[in-house]
Amino acid sequence: MKNTLLENARKAARELKDERVIYGASPFTEHDTYLYKEGNHFRLFDKLGSRLMSINGVEGAYFAVWAPNADKVSVIGDFNGWDRNSHYLGSRWDSSGVWEGFIPGIKKGEVYKYHIVSKHNDYSVDKGDPYALYSEVPPRTASVVWDLDYKWNDSDWMANRHKANALNAPYSIYEVHFGSWRRVPEEGNRPLSYREMAHYLADYVKDMGFTHVELLPIMEHPFGGSWGYQTVGYFAPTSRYGTPEDFIYLIDHLHQNGIGVILDWVPSHFPADEHGLSYFDGTYLYEHSDPKKGYHPEWNSSIFNYGRNEVRSFLISSALFFLF
Repeated sequence: MKNTLLENARKAARELKDERVIYGASPFTEHDTYLYKEGNHFRLFDKLGSRLMSINGVEGAYFAVWAPNADKVSVIGDFNGWDRNSHYLGSRWDSSGVWEGFIPGIKKGEVYKYHIVSKHNDYSVDKGDPYALYSEVPPRTASVVWDLDYKWNDSDWMANRHKANALNAPYSIYEVHFGSWRRVPEEGNRPLSYREMAHYLADYVKDMGFTHVELLPIMEHPFGGSWGYQTVGYFAPTSRYGTPEDFIYLIDHLHQNGIGVILDWVPSHFPADEHGLSYFDGTYLYEHSDPKKGYHPEWNSSIFNYGRNEVRSFLISSALFFLF
């Protein structure tokens, strides 16, 4: 079978006259497309977003984003002076709606967004990456190229957590809003970092006899006053308190102390901030187009369209990402 993706990507590259992006080196397979469109792809965090990799010895990052109603998609960031007419992605041949491409020279820590030009109404917008693992510290809104580099030390907990989480096991849950639980008055009343919180929280919870900690939504969100209940980064712990590895350290330390962790997760609605999921490619993509179904007046937020298979894949992948 001919590599239709590679042939079409090369054709797209010739049309765009963009030699700075390599097309066709895709980890997103035909089977991935089938599962995604069916609503049964639950590991999209392995396929979409930004991924550090090398092609023929060339280091860089692969980018992939779902924007089926886009006419053009480019990656913008410090690396190209935020030039919207540079580093275009190519549209896949398989009607998945995924745009992708490999950009040489991109390294961990590079900030970026997707510039999306819609097929509809001359709409264009700069969007954060829905699958980013890390984002800039709010109020900045760019995504950050990242890969997870951490060695877990909670093997004892993992081997026995089925006992601690069993339906007939004793439960005493301590609910925590991370940003306000404890602060440092002598340093401008700042909140604790993930790593600082790990030790203070574990000691307190053990002393008080709790078995589990429940964290109010820790995924990335633009407005701190929402307490995390208006999420934009469904695969990224908020950067307010450190890196993804710092967050993992917190979970790891709690587990090592025999404490289970419950994460609040918000798969119902999301904020209308321009850099987020709202009106993503110039259409109501993640949300219902009917405002009676797609708008939450009390929260001024958009409601997910569960009837769209790709949206279900997105949300279930988010849940499993944090469980894994």
